[in-house]
Amino acid sequence: MPAEIVFDQGLGDLFVIRVAGNIVAPSQVGSVEFAAERYGTRLVVVLGHSNCGAILATLEELKRRTEDQSQNLRSIVDRIRPAIEALTLTPLAEQPEELVRAAVRANIRTSADHLRHGSAVLEQLIERDGLLVVGAEYSLETGLVDFFDGVPRA
Repeated sequence: MPAEIVFDQGLGDLFVIRVAGNIVAPSQVGSVEFAAERYGTRLVVVLGHSNCGAILATLEELKRRTEDQSQNLRSIVDRIRPAIEALTLTPLAEQPEELVRAAVRANIRTSADHLRHGSAVLEQLIERDGLLVVGAEYSLETGLVDFFDGVPRA
């Protein structure tokens, strides 16, 4: 789902960085730094979605390692794995739908946290200029966005 539609914005109104599994790699960090420094962006939304295919692929990989997975897809799975691996050792492992839901949110939290604490530039902008990095989940089933991580309390 295009972010412009989700947030009722026109083309060019948002600085959108799309990547499978909303992973945060150096190029994504650099893109967020660019948007925040160059264009004064003050809100970064790490927006995952329900039933994310990259999360499902990572969970499958955790069950049984596949040797024929492309190196590029493996790089995405390897970035998601640390955020969700511990969940597979909990009672959630016996509840596949709940495991996927929890894994989607854990991955969103990890990605948002990486942006908050993985870049000196973004840390300064957060502290000095009020940059806000939040995590949210888009429900493919309902079309609603739930902002659940990093949102200031009113």
